[in-house]
Amino acid sequence: MSDIMVRRVAAAQATLDEFVGKPFRWGHNDCARLVAAHLRRMGYKVRVPSKGSYASPRSALKMLRARGFDSMAAAIDAVGLKRIAPAEAVAGDIVQGESGDAFGALGVKLSNGRLLGYHEHAAGAAVLQEVSLQIAWRVTPQ
Repeated sequence: MSDIMVRRVAAAQATLDEFVGKPFRWGHNDCARLVAAHLRRMGYKVRVPSKGSYASPRSALKMLRARGFDSMAAAIDAVGLKRIAPAEAVAGDIVQGESGDAFGALGVKLSNGRLLGYHEHAAGAAVLQEVSLQIAWRVTPQ
């Protein structure tokens, strides 16, 4: 396995270890914070609002728009990641599934058709089966 893939897998595992089982809570444990933590592990400088600065979908959207973004996808694009087809995603890439809001269902690609993310039927962040991925971003270690 290449050094790059080893780094990708190690970062994904560390993000899994940090978030798995932690209940979703706006501004504390949510998709944006999960993805930001993973990107930092991969060497990216990512700024998110301070913990607790938003506590609802409405206040999260207000924060997102105040930073000049109309969606989480736009915010991830601004990090400089290249969009790829979801089928091309490998361990350590960022993926987004179907969602009815500006946030999207964001997660970190693991392996074997799995991702780390939040789901309404899970008690906290969990390893989920990929279903209907819409967007993916290649995350190359920096």
